[in-house]
Amino acid sequence: MTEILEVGAERAADVVAVIHGAFAGRPVLDPPSTALEETEESVAAALAENGGLLAVHDGQPVGALLFVNGELLGLRRVGVLTDARKHGVASLLAERAEAVARQRGHAGLILEARTELPKTVQFWQRHGYTEVDRHGPQLHLQRLLPTRLTLPTPEDTTAIGERLAAVLRGGDLMILTGDLGAGKTTFTQGLGKGLGVRGSVTSPTFVISRVHPSLVGGPALIHVDAYRLGDSAELDDLDLDTDVDQAVTVVEWGSGLAEALSTDRLEITLHRAADDVRTMTVTPVGARWTGVDLGLG
Repeated sequence: MTEILEVGAERAADVVAVIHGAFAGRPVLDPPSTALEETEESVAAALAENGGLLAVHDGQPVGALLFVNGELLGLRRVGVLTDARKHGVASLLAERAEAVARQRGHAGLILEARTELPKTVQFWQRHGYTEVDRHGPQLHLQRLLPTRLTLPTPEDTTAIGERLAAVLRGGDLMILTGDLGAGKTTFTQGLGKGLGVRGSVTSPTFVISRVHPSLVGGPALIHVDAYRLGDSAELDDLDLDTDVDQAVTVVEWGSGLAEALSTDRLEITLHRAADDVRTMTVTPVGARWTGVDLGLG
């Protein structure tokens, strides 16, 4: 059994032992990692200031990380001992770190990874982290936390779209996911109202896409239904009259297809319960949304 403990300076000896054990087995990097220079004193100071996590499997410390407080919760010295890497310890650490970020009121999490360690980069990408900056071999990977809303009526869904429109600008992409009748088009109607675009926003199923020009000097709204598209190449081939870099683009049924359009996007999932109450999850992805208040709280 593996436990993930939130710890302070009192567990510095265990945490530094894990850091040394985990990083000693990694390839030599240029410039080299400084993890092996950590001492019990330096780790105790870091834990006293910001805390950290310790993974314990069958009573033995096997994984650890240190927190760095900021607008985003920083993760550093993330390590798992070699013998424990088949027990899902790293995933448990990542999940607990996200929970801590929520509890502390952070907008998301950020960490550094090295291009020379592609499996490590892929691990964090599978957990929803995206590259937001790069300095030589060092990558900054970020995961912004989703916002979850309850929308009792279709009017509430429209109103959320209208509120969100206030923070949008040309080039923004939204990918909508949800069952039939979950409110994807209703939400987009609210966006269109908030953006002040021309024309009635309806489902574009039979024409695949529609462009709604702005009536107020703002960005146009491109409304795409990807339900009948086979792959992202077909989405790229759409003959749109408006440059997506200058418009707000909404892609219904776009999950798994539209992500290639932009590394910065809002992924929005809608569900409708039997009592017709809708729930919405809004997940910001990419550097564009760092520090942006979506106005959904």
